Amino acid sequence: MSVTVRFAPSPTGLLHAGNARTALLNWLFARKTGGRFLLRIDDTDQARSTKAFEEAIYRDLAWLGLSHDLTDRQCNRLKIYSTAFYRLQQSGHVYPCYESEVELDRQRALLKARRKPPIYDRSGLSLTPAQRAALEGEGRRPHWRFKLSRRKVAWTDLVRGPVEIDTSTMSDPVLVREDGAFLYTLPSVADDIDFAITHVVRGEDHVTNTAAQIEIFEALGGAVPQFAHFSLLVGKSGEALSKRLGSLSLESLRDDGIEPAAVASYLAKIGTSDPVEPHLSLDALAAEFDFAKIGRAPAHFDPEELAALNAKTLHAMPYAAVASRLEGVSEALWDAIKPNLTRLADARPLAGLVTGAVTPVIEDAALAAKAAALLPPEPWDETTWPAWTKAVAAETGAKGRGLFHPLRLALTGLDHGPELKKLLPLIGRAKALARLEGKTA
Repeated sequence: MSVTVRFAPSPTGLLHAGNARTALLNWLFARKTGGRFLLRIDDTDQARSTKAFEEAIYRDLAWLGLSHDLTDRQCNRLKIYSTAFYRLQQSGHVYPCYESEVELDRQRALLKARRKPPIYDRSGLSLTPAQRAALEGEGRRPHWRFKLSRRKVAWTDLVRGPVEIDTSTMSDPVLVREDGAFLYTLPSVADDIDFAITHVVRGEDHVTNTAAQIEIFEALGGAVPQFAHFSLLVGKSGEALSKRLGSLSLESLRDDGIEPAAVASYLAKIGTSDPVEPHLSLDALAAEFDFAKIGRAPAHFDPEELAALNAKTLHAMPYAAVASRLEGVSEALWDAIKPNLTRLADARPLAGLVTGAVTPVIEDAALAAKAAALLPPEPWDETTWPAWTKAVAAETGAKGRGLFHPLRLALTGLDHGPELKKLLPLIGRAKALARLEGKTA
């Protein structure tokens, strides 16, 4: 069986880290198995869906490196949903209901007051044709519910193991609103059947929905996919992530200078038994993907952990991965400065220690003068710094911080920075001499 999975975001807000994790896990599973990854834009909520958010979805997924094999939009597929709904009508799996939202809220409140579960009482099933006609004569229009079997629905979840949901504990789900608009459930199932989705990989907040959806799959005669429900991604303190609030959106992470490889590594590994370490390619992450590694506890998204991982990712990056983004920075200079980076934007000022002019800070003029006199002739390499500082120490008696700190201030104008054994040969003798003499160079 060829694996086909789908990521089905709604264009009603920016993708946040939780959405991206769903997309990533689906993509990694498809990649590992040689399957297909479908991007489906769930835009049946026309009131809140926008073209701008849809474009942001494509942009964010491309930034993360998640290509898709095929794509579609639900607004293009309304005939398919109408056909599926007609089939459910003909088979007696749906029934019309005429309660208003206010009346339904009142029913739920009364049930809660009586300490009973707020389950719809199926009043719509007992209406006679005459009663329906009378209600419609009052101007009411029906919403349509799927009639659950009121039995236990079981499946073996690829993350959670055996799952059983008693549908008698659930309200019959509304499939079509009073205005004729389809809600999420029926289009999702109809699309999964039409696209031959083999695995539905999503958050555990959909576990209960799955029982109803399995019954709709069966009612429509479709193959029921396998399910994998992973624990939800929450904020550092356990708070929910919200795409409408822009909380930890991919756009904000990108604007903050976080590398897509760091985001992918973090989202793929938090909440699993694997260590959270940098992976410079999605293929490397895919090779390690395994549903058995995903834990049941909520995965906590900690921006500080992600920032630390971003730094590790940059430290591991080869020059080829950044060359197009750092014009004028050589491979040798990249290797010298990358251990000091937390964001790629930090590279430009550090590169300027070599490519630009530095105003030196002369902390110990006598030491700087002696050091200048002892500068060896070029060519220089990584052995130059230890040999030169050993000679300066012998001449002046300086050691430790008293030796290295004044030299760093004079050569870079900073009290910390890249390793000088790598940086000094790139600065060159002419600039080094000038800076030791207190000149901007």
